[in-house]
Amino acid sequence: MAMRKPITSATIRRSMTGARSRAEGAGFESLINSACEYYRTNGIADIEKTPEPMKPLGGADRSGRFLACYTKQAQPDYKGILAGGTAVTFEAKHTNSGKMGLDRVSSTQAACLSRTTLLGGVAFVLCSFGANAYYRVPWLVWSDMKNLFGRKYVTQDDLKAYRVRFATPGVLLFLEGMNNEKH
Repeated sequence: MAMRKPITSATIRRSMTGARSRAEGAGFESLINSACEYYRTNGIADIEKTPEPMKPLGGADRSGRFLACYTKQAQPDYKGILAGGTAVTFEAKHTNSGKMGLDRVSSTQAACLSRTTLLGGVAFVLCSFGANAYYRVPWLVWSDMKNLFGRKYVTQDDLKAYRVRFATPGVLLFLEGMNNEKH
């Protein structure tokens, strides 16, 4: 019989921090999905969450849950088209810390975002800091952060120019003002 590790206050703290971060990340995704519906309804864009390809590794348990594995590396979180025909691809990232690292975007995701940009589409990383500050960082800025900011991470101060605002009644306007940016 395997020995269980003792539960310490540090273990509990890490568990609580992880649970809070997952809940805030899910809330961020919900905000994005609501904004996508707003944009779709108003004929501004048609953007959808990219499904994660996975394969079940067995039957479902009594509660309907099953064990699965991903069948290929993750693609960017959202893909779609803007009114007028321009492709849009973006990755959504949330953090509860004061910085967000370049490595948060995988090499597979980076390659897709770069291809979108090279083909004339719009690509960016939509960042959430602490579930109360949001930024749309053009892919060309994100991918060159080492040269632009002198390090491989960004802070909210670095991203002031890319702040995304909320409209009433709480729509995250992540596409607003894109005509003024170089993507």
